[in-house]
Amino acid sequence: MVTLNEPVPNVRLALTSGLTRELKDFRGQKVVLYFYPKDNTPGCTQESIHFAEHHAEFQKLNTVILGVSRDSLNSHERFKIQCTLPFELVSDTGSELCKLFDVLKEKSLYGKRYVGIERSTFLIDGSGILRKEWRNVKVPGHVDAVREAVKSL
Repeated sequence: MVTLNEPVPNVRLALTSGLTRELKDFRGQKVVLYFYPKDNTPGCTQESIHFAEHHAEFQKLNTVILGVSRDSLNSHERFKIQCTLPFELVSDTGSELCKLFDVLKEKSLYGKRYVGIERSTFLIDGSGILRKEWRNVKVPGHVDAVREAVKSL
């Protein structure tokens, strides 16, 4: 698992737009990885749109935004188009990234227990070091907090 102020292991990322990258490909840039439970759900849509609305500001701060869930690339492509997201989404269908960042948690819905993604965000600096993490995120005000943390690096 990842640890604050330690290097994040290099992992392969299956991105929308038919791209495959590795985390090391973003060296020299800050990376915001935000994990969300599911495409096309209210909170996830709101969070993604908030990041999209501030995308230009993050770009000026030399920061890449990547949204991560266990949805398929096809689902991500539809979600990206529907929300006009200007950044890539990562499909983690095998949960490797979710396990690395320890975002899979037991949840309950209508009395049924299941394992799902706990809304979380991670800030990686240009050297690949994990500098900040937000767990069990509440959407309102979150993007502002992330932007302020990016500015402080």
